[in-house]
Formats: sequence, structure tokens, C-alpha cells
Amino acid sequence: MSRLKPSVGEAAPSSLPIDTILQGDCIDHMNALPAGSVDLVFADPPYNLQLEEGLRRPDHSRVAGVDDAWDKFDSFAHYDKFSRAWLNAARRVLKPDGAIWVIGSYHNIFRLGAALQDLDFWLLNDVVWRKTNPMPNFKGTRFTNAHETLIWAARGRQSRVTFNYEQLKLGNEDVQMRSDWLFPICTGSERLKGEDDEKLHPTQKPEALLFRILTATTKPGDVVLDPFFGTGTTGAVAKKLGRHFIGIDREETYIAGALKRIAAIKPLDARALEPVPTKRQAPRVAFGSLVELGLVTPGTELCDNRGRWRALVRADGSISAGEHYGSIHRVGALVQNAEACNGWTFWHVRTGDALLPIDALRTEVRVGMARLSA
Repeated sequence: MSRLKPSVGEAAPSSLPIDTILQGDCIDHMNALPAGSVDLVFADPPYNLQLEEGLRRPDHSRVAGVDDAWDKFDSFAHYDKFSRAWLNAARRVLKPDGAIWVIGSYHNIFRLGAALQDLDFWLLNDVVWRKTNPMPNFKGTRFTNAHETLIWAARGRQSRVTFNYEQLKLGNEDVQMRSDWLFPICTGSERLKGEDDEKLHPTQKPEALLFRILTATTKPGDVVLDPFFGTGTTGAVAKKLGRHFIGIDREETYIAGALKRIAAIKPLDARALEPVPTKRQAPRVAFGSLVELGLVTPGTELCDNRGRWRALVRADGSISAGEHYGSIHRVGALVQNAEACNGWTFWHVRTGDALLPIDALRTEVRVGMARLSA
């Protein structure tokens, strides 16, 4: 087994081959890595397509499908044994709060899902990658297979995985990111070609897919392991986004293509990679501070966004509504007969003809605090 290292990223610690492609068996290499050393695993394993003969179009021309030796297994039992072995090795190298992404088709994803649960991974989401330009079903005997499925799972049930929820929402027009993603398959100049001008790898994934995965579930500086590295999409995107990678693959041809590809990648400006502060990370601002600063005057009437409930602001920073009084959260819950309430988003103050959530006033205070500390 040999090790090939492109000139990317920062110097690697002696115990972890960061920004390196390891050639050989992925299980052996993962078992040789330090336990609990990797933040995320992205795996695009063999699909075990069970193709007995090559696919052909109606005009009898051959379709360049997946008929490579690495995708062939003697039986489902053989495939399951292989899958559990590499998943077990991947779980060992993940940090306690690490996570894994596994992608597959209907041929293998259900078997992989069962293996993940049997090995005590904690399933978080299944994501459907819907292809804008799928290969048609040439025989017309089935539905066009227009999607692949990804499983996102934590190392364990108690793992506190990275999920950049607010950043994803900002980039999605302030709407929560859904679990159905629309991307084209890898084509054009992004597709690596061999000396025969044919595609170098039959299942090369589009960079857009990995871009979303890494921006959603890693942080700059994190280490991403890809045990089926292929032509290096994971490494290329990791380098671009300021993450580190460890790639493993058996095929020297794929590795050569990946090395050349990754060497040509220019990392994005570090300023563009700075994470947006989340609300949990923002400095604490009490409602009483808004009263003290004069943003909300004692005696001001608050209401919910539909005007069903009203409350009076008191000089001590509490509010009252009929017989109820206390914090914005407590009174908001009491008037609704609810167990809990986020008073910042529930209560609004009238400014002219508009209702403004008091959370907007808290944001003003936080912006001012940030300017003073800058």
C-alpha cells in the first residue's frame, strides 16, 4: 500500500495524514488511522448494481455504465459483509460528535441503512438527490431512475453533530433547507476524462452536491474522510472550502486524476468562509435592557402578530397581561395556556402602521455591541 500526498492544505500532524490520498484497501487504511480523529465521513461506496450484461440504447449503442470489477460482489451476503466492515472502520475513526454521509441507489441504500442502524449509528436524515438530467430508461420497462438517496447519520445517538442550520437558511432565501436537493449529474468540463476521452470514473459526483454537504455539516478546518475517493470530488471541494481531507482508493488511475484535479483548486478567500454567528452564539440581551436603553418605553403595549393578546411593558423589564405578569416568555406562555413561549418572536410592538417583533429591537442592540467590540 502506498501513500500519495498532494501539495494542499496546512502541514499535517504526524499521526494523521491530512490532505493525503492513501492507495490501497479502505478498511486497512481506516483501521490504521487514530481512533476518534475525523469530523465527517463521506462515502460513495460500490452500488453492487448486479449488471449481468452491458446496457444498450434502442439503437444498440453501448451505454457507459458501471461494469467495473470493484462494483461486483458474489452475493448480497458478500456485499453486506464488506459494507459492515468498512462502516465499522469508519465509525471507529469518527470523533464522538462526528457524522457520516452515505450515498447510494435503490440497489444498495436500504442494505446500507440497515447496517448503519445495526452498528449503532443514529440516523438524522435521508436526503433525495433529484437529478435534473437523469439517464433515461432505454427499455421503457421501469420508471426513469431520476434520483439517488443519501443517509446522514451521527456516530451515536448522543453525538452533537455540526449542522449549520442558520447559514443554510440564509442561502436558501430565508427558508429552511429541505431534504430534496436538485442538482444535475456531473457533465461537461467538470467530468474527468481518460486518455481515450471517455469518462475516467463512471460515478463521479458533481461538486455542487459535496459543496452543500460540507457547508451544511462541517466547519472550516474540519477533517473529512472519503474511503472511496475516486476522482477526488470530496478533496477538491474540501480544499476550496478550507476543510482538510483524507482520501482512500485502490485504483491508481483514479488517484492520478484526483491529484491533478486537486492541485488545480484554489481555496476560497478566508473571509468568504467565516461562519455567520448563530443566535445561540450572539451576546445575551435581556428584555429589560431594551427598556433601559429606551427602545421600548414603560407603558408601551405589546401584542402578538394577530392582535389576539396584549401586554403592558413595566419599568422593571417585566410585562403584565390581565392577571398574568412576569417575563416576556412566561406571560406569552400563560396567555396562550401553553407550556413555553419564545417571547422575542411572540410579542410585537407597533411602529407607525407596522408591527415589529421585539426580537428586531434586540438585534439592533447586538449590532451596536458588535460595533463597539470591533
